[in-house]
Amino acid sequence: MEFQIPKKVEKIDEDIQRHELKYHHKRVGITKEFTFDAAHHLHCYDGKCKNLHGHTYKLVITISGYVNDIGISVDFGDVKRIYNEVVKAQLDHRYLNEVLPNMNTTAENMIVWIWEELDKRLVEEGLKKLGHRIEELVLYETPTSYATMKREWMEIDE
Repeated sequence: MEFQIPKKVEKIDEDIQRHELKYHHKRVGITKEFTFDAAHHLHCYDGKCKNLHGHTYKLVITISGYVNDIGISVDFGDVKRIYNEVVKAQLDHRYLNEVLPNMNTTAENMIVWIWEELDKRLVEEGLKKLGHRIEELVLYETPTSYATMKREWMEIDE
C-alpha cells in the first residue's frame, strides 16, 4: 500500500453530514489503562506479602455504552477524570491498609472495591441512565499477576 497525502481535509456539513457521524446503534466498549503506586501488607498470610511492600498497580477499565450523535460511546477523557477522582486520589502513593475499608488488601478484594466505587460514580454522574456500564476491570499487582472482575459476575452475585 502506498502512502498518499490527502487532497482535501474533510469538512463537516460539506463532505460529511452531521447525521452520518453516528454510524450505528450498537453497544461498544472502550478500554483505558492507568497505573498507581501503593504499599500494603497481607494479614494471616504465610508468605513474603505479609511484610510491608509496594507495587506499581495497573488498572485496566472497560466501560461500554451506546454511541451518541457523533459516534462516541464513552469519552476516554471522562474515564480518565473518573479514575483520577475515584481511584487515584484515594490510592496513589498511599498505605492501602489504612485507606481502604477493613479488608485484606488482596487484588481480589481491591478490584471489587474499585468496581463499587467506579459504579457509584457512574450513577452519580447520570451515566448509567444513559446506558454506560462497567464491563470489566483488570487489576495488575505485578506484570504477570492480576485479578479480573466482569460485569456478569457482579450482577449474578447481587
